[in-house]
Amino acid sequence: MDVLATGQAAASPAGLAGLAGLNAMPPDVVATELAACCASRRWIADVARARPFGSVEDLHRVAARELADLDWTDIREALDAHPRIGERPVSEAAREAAWSRAEQSGAQGADARTAAELAAANAAYEAKFGHIFLIRATGRTATQVLAAAHERLEHDEQAEQAVVREELSQIVRLRLDKLLLGLAEGTRSR
Repeated sequence: MDVLATGQAAASPAGLAGLAGLNAMPPDVVATELAACCASRRWIADVARARPFGSVEDLHRVAARELADLDWTDIREALDAHPRIGERPVSEAAREAAWSRAEQSGAQGADARTAAELAAANAAYEAKFGHIFLIRATGRTATQVLAAAHERLEHDEQAEQAVVREELSQIVRLRLDKLLLGLAEGTRSR
């Protein structure tokens, strides 16, 4: 079974090998690699400065802490790099586009009616909150994503910002694990 699917990337030999590679990278290269996980320039700089990491758990802890410390402008910078749920990524970066497609595979496989409802929910959400609807789509069906969008449309701005931070944190953690495993495999594009 895939190490990412089991949630055991942190304890895997591949995860540790990828961490060693991340720790050894020059600063400009590590910044590019971290940008695939979160597009906030402040987060990238802060996580890169915290190297070397003694364990994958340390990386996860620092990444989560730095994400929690971001102001809303930095969070918006990260959000703006994400495609809308159910839409193809427009990113020029092949790795991020591939990760987004895989993460959204449940939503992208929606029937025509559900896809239209997702598009309408995306539009209503953006009209209300002024940014894309972000959700950790990995492991969720299009119907589950749609239900979450409808539920979150009932939030006020403060409550929704807290949910967005949590969803972004989950996405970043998954992408960090993908990055480490890709580095261990020598692909950087898992």
